[in-house]
Amino acid sequence: MHESLKELSHLRSDIVEKGIDFVVVRELTGRIYFGERKTEVIDNVEVAYDVEKYDENEIRRIERKAFETARIRNKKLTCVDKANVLDSSKLWRKIMNELSEGYKDIELNFMYVDNAAIQLIKNPSQFDTIVTNNIFGDIISDEASMITGSIGMLPSASLRDDKSGMYEPIHGSSPDIAGQNKVNPIATILSVTMMLRYSFYLEKEAKKIEEAVTKVLNKGYGTIDIYNGIGNVIGTKEMGYLIANEI
Repeated sequence: MHESLKELSHLRSDIVEKGIDFVVVRELTGRIYFGERKTEVIDNVEVAYDVEKYDENEIRRIERKAFETARIRNKKLTCVDKANVLDSSKLWRKIMNELSEGYKDIELNFMYVDNAAIQLIKNPSQFDTIVTNNIFGDIISDEASMITGSIGMLPSASLRDDKSGMYEPIHGSSPDIAGQNKVNPIATILSVTMMLRYSFYLEKEAKKIEEAVTKVLNKGYGTIDIYNGIGNVIGTKEMGYLIANEI
């Protein structure tokens, strides 16, 4: 959360002022969204189901990535699940604890997803790295995006086990304002920061871009989605030029 944009947050100012900087590591290719599903009629009653089924290899893959992400951040990792109800979540916790033996430098804790949703609004500064399954991650990451006041500020990455990844803003396309020089380019620019950090391990270069974004925002420049009535409203191209010139 950028200091100059804290008044745009949907949270109270005293919560935002504590500082908010966390990443959500979400399992992206499996289970309830891609698992077994069916809609059928049984005894004249329509029935539908979607299966949440993980094997330990899938879980180890994403949890290992989360530990590695936490290691290059502030070494604090929160596993969000529903282990008080779901067997799949119980397996997540079991493997998480096993993997933690190889990451003694990481502070690990667990949180039920309903409480996590509350804590993201009540005290988001407590989080550094969050890891969770596909469906919980979908909900948690969307909730988190609104803390900044605009989805135009947030980058994302879809990572493989190796250094490869697809980096993009979280918001997708905006066909209604395409070609009008209105779109906020910061999420796209910060996606490059993630690429440098997570694919190429170029931390110094990544920070240079982040610092450039902060400098431009602190000078009062903003696209229409982050304009707070103070400073100057500029377009997509102008924002890109200003940030590039600060690097």
